[in-house]
Amino acid sequence: MLRKLTFGLMTTLLLAQAAPALAFGAFAVDDAQGTAADEAGYGTGWGTTRKEAEANAMRECKNAGNSSCAVAVWFETCGAYAGNRIHYGIGYGATRKAAERMALKDCPNCKIIVSDCE
Repeated sequence: MLRKLTFGLMTTLLLAQAAPALAFGAFAVDDAQGTAADEAGYGTGWGTTRKEAEANAMRECKNAGNSSCAVAVWFETCGAYAGNRIHYGIGYGATRKAAERMALKDCPNCKIIVSDCE
């Protein structure tokens, strides 16, 4: 029984190592000047490359019914996008709080529109 458990555990570990990790994330937003933060549209994308994450974010943004999507930020661990009717801020970092702090530092009177971590 112990031998089967050990083999099963080794198989699980090998499969986990073989599966590609989603190394990048991105946000595409539809946030024209004059749009309130709670009215901004966005999409989140993940991928094994930056390009793949950005393409997935664009697709998700458009699938959500937004017509003027553009990639706003890409990140490797955590990212954030903040905005108000005039300004926006982007952030990235090791934690969601760090990414949000960076986004709000660039735009202190903004509201976090989207933030996420891998």
